[in-house]
Amino acid sequence: MSTQSSSHVRRAVATAEPVDAEPVTIDAAALESTAPGDLRDLRAALAREGYVPAGLRVEAEFATDSSIETQREADRLRSLVRAASHLGAGELVVEADAVADPAKVRPALAALAERADREGVSLTVAGDRAVDPTADAGA
Repeated sequence: MSTQSSSHVRRAVATAEPVDAEPVTIDAAALESTAPGDLRDLRAALAREGYVPAGLRVEAEFATDSSIETQREADRLRSLVRAASHLGAGELVVEADAVADPAKVRPALAALAERADREGVSLTVAGDRAVDPTADAGA
């Protein structure tokens, strides 16, 4: 984090007021829809109940050694980055436990990380270390 960004965060927090809301991480499988209107309604309903969406968690499906299936899953995850952004959640946690071909998955997750960064969402990849998009490809 740059010094400028760090001081910006400190200024913002210095003017913040605590709220009586419990942060929650939502499982993506529990979302009925990722349509913006539905996400807006969910965010409002959560707020009425005293919750604030802090994160979105999803189990990734990379168990098939197929470029087409890898791309399909990357597209699904990209839609969840957008969903996290619409919800106001700061993090998308991708749980990737069964990975058939890490060499195919790693670039897809690296692109997803770039998209998440542009959307203001932090991407965390949990599970199989071989697919960590920040890891050296030779590791």
